[in-house]
Amino acid sequence: MLSPENYMLPCLNKQLFGFECLGCGSQRAVSFLIHGEFVAAFQMYPAIYTLIPLFIFIGINFFFKFKHASKLINTLAILSVVIIIVSYIYKLTT
Repeated sequence: MLSPENYMLPCLNKQLFGFECLGCGSQRAVSFLIHGEFVAAFQMYPAIYTLIPLFIFIGINFFFKFKHASKLINTLAILSVVIIIVSYIYKLTT
């Protein structure tokens, strides 16, 4: 049976150094979202809920320019980075 999990890229950082990178879990979180498992997606990679709106808005803004788009993009990007770093530190300490 074809499953997206069979085609996920392995983490090179984890294979070489033995610990996860800042992006580990993002592919599985997207897979969980596709399958409707929203809580599992958040537990796997909390920044998924800020990254997806960020990428969608950047894509829409590419075709339709908004007046204050840069403020929203910067806010979502900063929020995403903060969530990624905090969740990464939490993973390392638990």
